[in-house]
Amino acid sequence: MAVAAASSPTHKFSRNLISPTKPDAMAWPPLSFSVARAARPVACGFLLTFVACTFLFVLSSSSPWLPNLSAASSYRSHFSSFLSRFRRNPSESPPPPPPRLLPGGLAAGEGPAAAPRSGPGADRSGSGAAEGPSGAALASREDGGGADGESPWRKKKKGTEEWVQSVKKCDVYAGRWVRDESYPLYLPGSCPHIDEPFDCFLNGRRDSGYLKYRWQPNDCDIPRLSGRKMLMLLRGKRLVFVGDSLNRNMWESLVCILRNSVEDKSRVFEASGRQEFRAEGSYSFIFQDYNCSVEFFQSPFLVREWETPMANGSKRETLRLDLFEGSSEKYKDADILIFNTGHWWTHEKTSKGKDYYQEGSHIYSQLHVKVAFQKALTTWGRWIDTNIDSSKTLVFFRGYSYGHFRGGRWNSGGRCDRETDPFKEETYAFKYPRKMRILEYVMKGMKTPVFYLNITRITGLRKDAHPSIYRKPNLTEEERRSPVQDCSHWCLPGVPDTWNELLYSQILIKEIEKGWQENS
Repeated sequence: MAVAAASSPTHKFSRNLISPTKPDAMAWPPLSFSVARAARPVACGFLLTFVACTFLFVLSSSSPWLPNLSAASSYRSHFSSFLSRFRRNPSESPPPPPPRLLPGGLAAGEGPAAAPRSGPGADRSGSGAAEGPSGAALASREDGGGADGESPWRKKKKGTEEWVQSVKKCDVYAGRWVRDESYPLYLPGSCPHIDEPFDCFLNGRRDSGYLKYRWQPNDCDIPRLSGRKMLMLLRGKRLVFVGDSLNRNMWESLVCILRNSVEDKSRVFEASGRQEFRAEGSYSFIFQDYNCSVEFFQSPFLVREWETPMANGSKRETLRLDLFEGSSEKYKDADILIFNTGHWWTHEKTSKGKDYYQEGSHIYSQLHVKVAFQKALTTWGRWIDTNIDSSKTLVFFRGYSYGHFRGGRWNSGGRCDRETDPFKEETYAFKYPRKMRILEYVMKGMKTPVFYLNITRITGLRKDAHPSIYRKPNLTEEERRSPVQDCSHWCLPGVPDTWNELLYSQILIKEIEKGWQENS
């Protein structure tokens, strides 16, 4: 840094050079001897002759002093040039403002500082693993170039632009799970905010291989999620998940990742003081040091569950396909929204569609579940277009998360408890869910941009990472043989951490692009 290069002796020397000399400093010292009055003219003449000869000697070209004086003059010239960087000349226009720093210590125009890689898929397990915005981003921003004439700041900006474009052009959902010993993002058993059915480690699962995978796209890289840096991106904001228990799975994952990066854990708390999150309603974790919240609103269908009075005084439960879910007023001003729905549309009542779906006062005696699903998503899309300002709120929809029941369904003996490795790509027969094609069709008709987190294939490969029998601690042998295993949700730490890494990369890109626009 230029300031550091000027050491204290240099400053002292320069002050001596540029400080004006006071008139009284040039006064001659008094003579310490007495001179007879008659001899004074002779003495004065001798003294003047001596001074004149000395002056001519100093200025002679052969004098060894002249180069030193010239060097001092030259040094003064350089120092004046150095000072001119900090002094505004009234005749000059003010210098341009420094680059705007984004949250996380990232300057506008910078991307994640990735470790050196030989290409997509290189190992990131070391300390140099990419984590998104890096302290390295605060390196030199001098305009002076290096050996190639390009400044470090411009190189960083160019690298960021290339990274952003590579991710935007890349299908980040086409890739593979690779073993990485630096994972998981937080230690098993370290987060007290994981619901018991998701906390496989505390429930007795001792194999750890399922924790040691990260997602690697084929043609680009996504940054490792740094909780501290994501909290900086979220400073002063609300991030809200809306959906079913799979979105709660993702919400708890993000809460744990972010909490893990906070030094004083007492400053992270659920607003209402609740410790369990399976009941209906909403929950909000406050990160006090960052003035932000990460929230969850339970709404498994994204449309309103309804009760219709019957003539005999009873009530009929229906699903209002034309009414968006009832808590939307509480989160429509959020900065980031992540929606999902899907699994509850496979249950018996929704699958049969008999006397269950309602629009207005009309209850369909029979309606195919896919038609009902499209009507519900159309209602969701209409609410988004009517209520969301895309310049203020980012909207995401997380895709369908596959279950892995073997030998039956969730309530008929389906199992996944002995799975310890992901599917191999070459042996995995992937079928894209029809419901997600309906989602894509609805999103194409919307005016508000929605970022689709298409995690369906990613999760389809991970048959090894479900809670299975580890839904609670200290299972009896009879409970272990129970026909009910959880092969739909995910252990935490685990697969939902990757969903949040994909979310993080998109939020990061939007923040970088916003910085570019503000500095253009």
